[in-house]
Amino acid sequence: MSAASRDLTSLRVLIVGCGNIAGGFDQGRPSGYFPYSHAGAYTRDGRFDLAACVEPDDKRRNGFLTAWGIHVGFHSIEEALGSGNWFDVISICSPTDCHAHDLETALLLKPKLIFCEKPLTTSVVASKRLVAECAKMNILLAVNYTRRWDAEVLKLQADMKAGLWGQLRSVVGYYNKGIANNGSHMLDLLHLLVGPMEIVKVGKPIDDFFADDPTVMVWLKCPHGTPVLLACGHAKDYAIFELQLVFSRGMLTMEEGGLFWRERRVMDSDTFKGYRMLESGVRRAGQYPSAMLKAVDNIYRVIKQGDPLASTGESALAAQCVCEQIKQDARQNVQEI
Repeated sequence: MSAASRDLTSLRVLIVGCGNIAGGFDQGRPSGYFPYSHAGAYTRDGRFDLAACVEPDDKRRNGFLTAWGIHVGFHSIEEALGSGNWFDVISICSPTDCHAHDLETALLLKPKLIFCEKPLTTSVVASKRLVAECAKMNILLAVNYTRRWDAEVLKLQADMKAGLWGQLRSVVGYYNKGIANNGSHMLDLLHLLVGPMEIVKVGKPIDDFFADDPTVMVWLKCPHGTPVLLACGHAKDYAIFELQLVFSRGMLTMEEGGLFWRERRVMDSDTFKGYRMLESGVRRAGQYPSAMLKAVDNIYRVIKQGDPLASTGESALAAQCVCEQIKQDARQNVQEI
């Protein structure tokens, strides 16, 4: 097919890996719900053509083809490369330890953009190399740190810059299921809100899910000295991903990963004269459910209109570098015991 014929309104998509984040989270859900998967978001957006998928498990691949009305399925990404097909967008939804290989092969397909699940790879060295290779080949690289497309988070970022909450006094994040797996989400979110941070102290590793990815308590500080604490839950108890920000004018808490937000403003105490306190506050629904739709809209506009990409290989790499340093420090702590 000629290059000229590629310039169509819709963008052709190849999905690599057919698990939950690829489409499983949305299979069987009513069409009116916000999508949480790549296939769900591309389909709901309507400006993308799910052209093909890659999955080594025959049963899973066939189920994915049927569920999403895809007509072409490959056993491997090498098979897709040799098929002569072309794609505008490639979604990498395979297991993390397959990312480096799948990204390298995806580059040979020369898409306009690669949309990769986080973390980018299992190695900072590999991630740096692939980010550089994408830049060299002029292939855009987006990484699915979803909260960079969460309108509520972006409003908070703007409000903080405008000083609407006053001075930031401290931050506490709660997470589990691995510093690279879920912790990188928290670190990327904090990079967006408060900027790069310095590691002050690292606690002992907790093996609560992945053998090679411990959950670790971490004390960091912002460039202006504000303390940031990442506190741990345990994945076997329940899922937790929450963020509490203490400002001079109140407290703001992201709950249930951003599904809800709680605001508590400063008020004069009715009980203790002359004292100020936090009101009981309000709990309101967040906009996290629409983040995947915002992500694919951003991807479409980046390709078609040259808009800036909200979550890049560079921003993902910054979070991964901090994660790797935390893991190394945690291992050192164990060795010194």
